Amino acid sequence: MALFAYRGRGGRGELVTGKLEAPDAGSVADQLLVTGVTPVEIRETSGKAGAATPAWMARLFAPQVTLTDLALFSRQMYALLKAGVPILRALAGLQESATNPTLREVIGDLLVNLDAGRELSAAMRRHPKVFSPFYVSLVRVGETTGNLDHIFDRLFHYLEFEREVRDRIKTALRYPIIVLVAMLAAIAIVNLFVIPAFASIFAANKVPLPLLTRFLVASSNAFLAFWPFMAAAAVVGVAAFGAFLRTENGRYVWDRFKFRIPVAGSILLKATLARFARAFALGSHAGVPVIQSLTVVADVVDNAYLARRIEQMREGVTRGESVLRTATTTGVFTPVVLQMIAVGEESGELDDLLGEVADMYEREVDYEIRNLAANVEPILTVFLGILVLVLALGVFLPIWDMGRVMLLKR
Repeated sequence: MALFAYRGRGGRGELVTGKLEAPDAGSVADQLLVTGVTPVEIRETSGKAGAATPAWMARLFAPQVTLTDLALFSRQMYALLKAGVPILRALAGLQESATNPTLREVIGDLLVNLDAGRELSAAMRRHPKVFSPFYVSLVRVGETTGNLDHIFDRLFHYLEFEREVRDRIKTALRYPIIVLVAMLAAIAIVNLFVIPAFASIFAANKVPLPLLTRFLVASSNAFLAFWPFMAAAAVVGVAAFGAFLRTENGRYVWDRFKFRIPVAGSILLKATLARFARAFALGSHAGVPVIQSLTVVADVVDNAYLARRIEQMREGVTRGESVLRTATTTGVFTPVVLQMIAVGEESGELDDLLGEVADMYEREVDYEIRNLAANVEPILTVFLGILVLVLALGVFLPIWDMGRVMLLKR
């Protein structure tokens, strides 16, 4: 799309200037008229937008649309549509006020597609990296039922919940990762600088070394001799692991393994199940059929292992089985959750009870995160203690022997 600079007059005759991205000047004029601005002059500036840099480089360095950006977009759309603002004018106003250039470009494309007669959900489907299938499906339901403003409100609350869950997971994993990285850095520094210095002193004094010290010196010598190969092996290992994760089976195996990580795995599982319950409840409340809800929710959970379990549920429901029976066969839900699903199916309030399931999992995640430090600290303390003990005994036992020999010589 080209970049156009425009001048126009607002509803009260005030001068309005700015720039817009559009396929042609006519599209710019249409967007301005929708927002209540009468164009006076429209001219293309500096050729194509982003022509100063290659397109691939512009895409590489373009900021991503975050959950916060999408939540704010949903909240603003809800407020504007509820106030009776036409959807074209609402989108045009949001394009002007958007601070994220990627989101601004996406909204501009939505306007162009709406001008061409497409529905909003169809236009959003053209941007799968910004709007998930779940998001597009709910917008489609809102268009069909005429409750698009309420759908955007529910999407805002869902995205806020999603952001909070991800922030909690990051908080839960931050402390263990920092400690592990510090331990690896300490081991590398000791092997590169500390042990070689002491080894030269021991060799100069011809001190007989104990077994533990000989092991440390040998490991340090191996580290110094082969560290380029170790670094290369680490790079190759990371690249191979990344390639493995990009395969369907690799993603499934890794996502299943994450739930079995001590301490953190339980938090990840409950946070993912909370995401599933919240999304399923939102889809059911919006009137999305159960089979369709399970289809789009499988993409929302962002976990290949759980997504396959959800697809298993969908296949069971398609065969005529109940949600309770299919949920039981997955083996991932607790008895309390299964009981709430059973009550929800019998009473016809599955969406409300699934919302309570999400609340319950969210409370459990909060509790486990608050107690994470208390659970992890003893494990990390033991590892740190063993590391310090090995290094201290390996380094200081020969020094103690050296001091004893020198005292005997006197």
